[in-house]
Amino acid sequence: MPRAVGTDVIELEYDERGQGIPLLLVSGLGGQLVDWPDGFLDILDGLGFRVIRFDNRDVGLSSRVDTADAPDLPAAYRELAAGRPVSAPYLLSDMANDAIAVLDALEIAAAHVLGVSMGGMIAQTMAIDHPNRVLSLISIMSTTGNRAVGGATPAAAAILIEPQSTDRAVAIEQAVTAEAVMGGPFTPRDPAAIAEQTARSFDRSPAGPGVTRQLIAILASGDRTPALSAVSAPSLVIHGDADPLIDISGGRATAAAIPGARFTSVAGMGHALRPDVWQPVAELIAEHLRSVAAERPVAPADPDQVAGQGVIAASGPPGGPSTWAGSPGAS
Repeated sequence: MPRAVGTDVIELEYDERGQGIPLLLVSGLGGQLVDWPDGFLDILDGLGFRVIRFDNRDVGLSSRVDTADAPDLPAAYRELAAGRPVSAPYLLSDMANDAIAVLDALEIAAAHVLGVSMGGMIAQTMAIDHPNRVLSLISIMSTTGNRAVGGATPAAAAILIEPQSTDRAVAIEQAVTAEAVMGGPFTPRDPAAIAEQTARSFDRSPAGPGVTRQLIAILASGDRTPALSAVSAPSLVIHGDADPLIDISGGRATAAAIPGARFTSVAGMGHALRPDVWQPVAELIAEHLRSVAAERPVAPADPDQVAGQGVIAASGPPGGPSTWAGSPGAS
């Protein structure tokens, strides 16, 4: 597989498809690149985008960050509650550097960046730290890091902090339960489909302590609100009004913090990209990216660089609101 060598040994597994405008997808907490729904990717591909996805550090086939001690999530929450700095082996800024390394490996000077949940936080950090590499920002079901917004329901918070099992059957059961809590009132996904997806991810790479380290990185990275005021990338913020893990106030605060950002709420969407929302969300993304592309043209992709996959090594230290009203059963 192709490799790009950085100054630190963080290797990132990636793949890509399509030959259109480059669109980098950044996964949420614990998400592997294979967890992006195939149907959603097919829609984006059909709309003419060069879709790039990768495993964040500490999950999937990317490097795990070895630490001497097991990650201590209760200690991180105690530090946060006491107003002390949260100890963490890395921050969201390091994960943003990883995403930039993926673009470097593909020789992409700048891309549109779409992040979901924690991925939205990483995408925001990319726009803050690397403004010349982000053509536009799309933040979905995410928040600013301000603890006053984007809160979770008790049931969703319990799911978030539950250790992910290393037993395959239990991990599948946990995923089915989590989907029922997180998904919102749209048509529930078939439990068999959830089980199949979870089994595929588990067999590719079982979850480990890296998921907890990612969560601690979120806690340690603090509030991005002041820094977001300097973001110049055209920004679209999408959030479901039935999100139990990150309340819609997190999305509204994100859009309010970024100059000129467009906020779009999706009625009935929870903290999941269920099939009901694939098409309307993809169309919102397409509308945003095409409007940006008209103002910021991107050079055509090199056909020799598409439809590939590989591992790269990254460097890095240890506006006015609008609403789309979805409905159950939308295609």
